[in-house]
Amino acid sequence: MNACDVLFACVRNAGRSQMAEAFARRRMPGVRVASAGTAPARALDPAVVSAMAEIGIGMEGQAPKKISERMLLGSGMFVGMGCADARNCPALPGVRRIDWSIPDPAGRPIEEVRRIRDAVEARVAGLAETICRA
Repeated sequence: MNACDVLFACVRNAGRSQMAEAFARRRMPGVRVASAGTAPARALDPAVVSAMAEIGIGMEGQAPKKISERMLLGSGMFVGMGCADARNCPALPGVRRIDWSIPDPAGRPIEEVRRIRDAVEARVAGLAETICRA
């Protein structure tokens, strides 16, 4: 486990955590990032794919993944996007954990998805400034 490695998680891994992973890949070179969900969807949310494409980030090749024990134990930081409760994401000894409680973009109009995208980007930017300095 590397203290700088980050796992972004949400329930469906079709929106918030996928956006966070994409932003983190751009802002955190050298940091291993991943995303996963507690109950993954079959595909990424089309509105999320569109909103990310608007700012030049393609989501091709990305697919929802289920959180595995290996992912959890291999991460130095767990970032819950709204699923960080004891039932969905149990406590992980030795893993830094934060929850951003960002709304799920599923079923929302594109204007709201853009606001969620921008909120995710801002949070990732802040994390990028501190991730390996804590």
